[in-house]
Amino acid sequence: MTQPKDQIRKNSIWVVIGKFAEQTSQFLFGVILARLLTPEDFGLVVAIQIFTGLAGFISGAGMGGALIQAKQVHAAHFQVVFTVQLLICCVIYALFYYSAPYLADYMRNPIYTDLIRVSALSFLTRPFLNVPRSKLIRDMKFNIITTNAIISGLATGIASITFAHYNHGVWSLIWGGLVGAITIIPLTIYFARLPLRIKYDYQIAKNLGIMGAKFTANDILVYLRNQAPNFIIGKTLGPYSVGLFNKGESLSAYPFSFIAASAYDTVFRALSSYQDNLDKSKYIFLRTITLVTTYTFPFYVGLLWTSEEFIITIFGEKWLPAAAPLQIISISRMFACIGNPSGAVLAAQNTLGAEIILQFVSLVTISAGCWYGTKQGDLTIISLALLPGIVFIHLTATLVAMNKIRVSLHNLLTALKPAIILNSLLFVELAVTAWALDRYQPNLEIKLRLFCLVTSGSAFYTFLFLALPIQSLKSEAEKWKGLLRIKKYKTA
Repeated sequence: MTQPKDQIRKNSIWVVIGKFAEQTSQFLFGVILARLLTPEDFGLVVAIQIFTGLAGFISGAGMGGALIQAKQVHAAHFQVVFTVQLLICCVIYALFYYSAPYLADYMRNPIYTDLIRVSALSFLTRPFLNVPRSKLIRDMKFNIITTNAIISGLATGIASITFAHYNHGVWSLIWGGLVGAITIIPLTIYFARLPLRIKYDYQIAKNLGIMGAKFTANDILVYLRNQAPNFIIGKTLGPYSVGLFNKGESLSAYPFSFIAASAYDTVFRALSSYQDNLDKSKYIFLRTITLVTTYTFPFYVGLLWTSEEFIITIFGEKWLPAAAPLQIISISRMFACIGNPSGAVLAAQNTLGAEIILQFVSLVTISAGCWYGTKQGDLTIISLALLPGIVFIHLTATLVAMNKIRVSLHNLLTALKPAIILNSLLFVELAVTAWALDRYQPNLEIKLRLFCLVTSGSAFYTFLFLALPIQSLKSEAEKWKGLLRIKKYKTA
């Protein structure tokens, strides 16, 4: 069992490094842009991304995931997928170009016409990125994927800030995204060592298309589930409210994207390789949950206590209403840390049909909750109303995955035990610290209060992680002790 464990660890380290650099730069760029732009600017882009993002899944036809999941592929498979995706993307761009005025009328803002037409140019770049990237993932070359992601993030951020500095408003975000995509096309193609040629083979397209259709259907439902609140809030309450909600929601995604989502590609590829070996699949699944929850949960426990201080300190008073969505949605992200590896199991085991049904039910539940919340006109109520639908999809997906690879409830709780113990103690520590600050330093500056909570919580969790005798984390703690050069002294 050490082989899949070491393979996943090696590749996950590369992905985590990339995510750390990518998320850090994205966060820093986001802070700067939040100071230069307004919530309305971000709200306009969010509204556009609802349409272009949905079309993005159709443009790929799910064939990228099919290429990664397939047991055997050849160069011809990649070239056929490139040809199909290029044709689809050209059609999608044409549709967006001619439908932009009608979408602008629907959104009751004429600026959407030009914004949609320019933003849709990204579809013409996607086949040149998606197909080589699928080969890199299949070849487990996550160091190259990581490097490309960092370069793209830096190009996007620098371009967006430059345009924003010269008062280009919402266009700063549109042009910045295009610059980032175009920058890494040559690098991705070069390192994939994949000549992109026009080629069509009906049988290859059919086989990959059947599997890809499942990936596409599932991805579309996931996307609609994630974007339904943005669409409903934007349509009923306007760009300002959706900008605030999206800021809180996107900030809550950082720890999840950095740690949990980083492991997805490597875990999915490993599970696909061992899809006929239930013992190895079970081990990979449970070990992933243990490590992901141990490393991710403390961020969300911290946000439960520091959301307002964090928003005010980093983004300023004008973004304070985003604190409630950040705090509430952080709770759902903890469930996502379990649902994410469960989704990898379902995809690797070719049982996406069950997940598609669950995603649809979750979409309906989330949409209904959001609609109710918008009638109250309160972002806090909206965020609370979303929780049942989000928790539902992650819990049910986990149950289906457990059944597929024969994981018992006892196995799952054992995998979660380290995170539950460590973060329960962290929650108590932060509660005591917050109480002490309120009682003895009631007039403490917000920045200093945030600093006290973050430093005390970080030090306490690190101590618990390294010192508590939790057997399933013993090897992980020893690795960190080695990196931190912490020696074990034995008494005579």
